[in-house]
Amino acid sequence: DRLNHASIIDGTRLCRAEVVDRKIYEHADVNDLQKKLEADREASYRFGFIATDGVFSMEGDLAPLPALIEISKKYGRILFADDSHAVGVIGATGRGSPEQLGVHGKVDVLSGTLGKALGGASGGYIAGNSDLISYLRQKSRPYTFSNSLPPSIAVAAIEAFTILEQDPSLIERLRQNTAYFRKHIQELGYKILAGEHPIVPVMLGEASVAMDMSEALLEEGVYIKGLWYPVVPKGEARLRAQISAAFDQATLDRALTAFEKVGKRLGVI
Repeated sequence: DRLNHASIIDGTRLCRAEVVDRKIYEHADVNDLQKKLEADREASYRFGFIATDGVFSMEGDLAPLPALIEISKKYGRILFADDSHAVGVIGATGRGSPEQLGVHGKVDVLSGTLGKALGGASGGYIAGNSDLISYLRQKSRPYTFSNSLPPSIAVAAIEAFTILEQDPSLIERLRQNTAYFRKHIQELGYKILAGEHPIVPVMLGEASVAMDMSEALLEEGVYIKGLWYPVVPKGEARLRAQISAAFDQATLDRALTAFEKVGKRLGVI
């Protein structure tokens, strides 16, 4: 996918896979993907992957996983999804984008991080069938020549999984907080990208506006990162709000009040 996370792009380069522009399909465009795969029907690869984010970090939207699963079967490709921005965040029990989209257990390879919802420290994982995992343990140079996770981080991640399993109310609270913020930020007059994910891109257009707003909001006690070219396309600068289950309504209201104050002062709304 054209909007895949930089880690997927860098990993593809490092493994020296045959990837050129014609094999990068337009964002979430399954028709464009099929055209690329049709053009490669006669190619003699040992194996091929379709690589996508589960949730796209700059947009907050979901990959069309059900359609990608069907396409991967049709063309004999392995479907890989990076679910770092989905696990612990979406799905009825926090199991990420496959659960959210009703295809849990049907994506061939899933990667994720322990550095976001699952403890916020570091580390990550690959999930797949036993043959694949055995192969990666033998062949993955970054895995083979890296240190193991510190026990404290591993234990913290296990505890995060336990909390998710025992207290599904956290996922529901996150949904409610996200819906509340999305509704009220739009009522203030801001444009956001549609979706239900706690990543809420507040679209501003010009990089200078995003820079000024980010600094002004920090002065009001709201820390929110601005994103602009080359991180996002030119003319699509934004602030990326990230909603948490730990927020109460008073916290969200303080943030919204700051958005209103700063937005009016800078002429954004």
